Amino acid sequence: MDWKKLWKALLFPHIAVMIILIPIATVFLVYSMVFLGTDSVIAIISYVLSAYTLTVWCFKIPYLIRFFKTFKDENKYARIWQDDTRLRVNVSLYGTLIYNTAYALLQLGMGFWHHTFWFYSLAGYYVSLAVMRFFLVRHTSKHKPGEKMLDELIQYRICGIVFLIMNLALALMIFFMVYWNRTFNHHEITTITLAAYTFTSLTLAIINTVKYRKYNSPVYSASKAISLASACVSMLTLESTMLTTFGDGTMSLTGRRILLGISGGVISVFIIAMAIYMIVKGTKKIKLLCAVKE
Repeated sequence: MDWKKLWKALLFPHIAVMIILIPIATVFLVYSMVFLGTDSVIAIISYVLSAYTLTVWCFKIPYLIRFFKTFKDENKYARIWQDDTRLRVNVSLYGTLIYNTAYALLQLGMGFWHHTFWFYSLAGYYVSLAVMRFFLVRHTSKHKPGEKMLDELIQYRICGIVFLIMNLALALMIFFMVYWNRTFNHHEITTITLAAYTFTSLTLAIINTVKYRKYNSPVYSASKAISLASACVSMLTLESTMLTTFGDGTMSLTGRRILLGISGGVISVFIIAMAIYMIVKGTKKIKLLCAVKE
């Protein structure tokens, strides 16, 4: 037996095998964690299979990096996507606009159904995000970055003003979380998935906020500020969800209220500071631009 070929086949299987392993390992792992104990044979097999799947994909990372780099350089549509910043921003704004609108309508419907201001506050928050993104995407779909600088600065300042108004909805959400102990309760797997999504969204929002400053477009900066504010509030709801889902009774209700109150206060102050910064910066540049034109 050629052990070298065997180890190579095990550690570097065909890409089709690797793709098939992902859903199989995921289903077995979730099934084991939800319905089986850690001592069952199926659970142990699922853990080994998941570890093996992760290992072979990790060995494939250098190849995947080279593949996507080559694809990006040689594929016409990939080059268009990479080089056209306006296209990427528009796609992002349209996608988040649809999501925010749908989610706001869902929360509004839940508010009518349950007759609670908790869902009304969530609806108000996401409606505010949708309104800001609607005006930004309406501008970016018609004009290139920097083409209408005065209009961009006005949009930038308006977003800052909406942030201040939106903070009222955020304050209501924090009040419901702290005073009425209003929160979400999900399964552990769902909560872990939400945590991964939220941390990824926050990381990308921070990176894009810094990255898009180089384009000197107030509209682009405003769109990334919206994503950052949305990710921060998602962190707050995630914290509340994790306290409920993974709470083992060691933390008292008072402790939960203090923790959520501090976190909510920090996020609220951050959004207010960002709003004031956008209003002040936008106003100064508008005045400077008008003075230059005169």
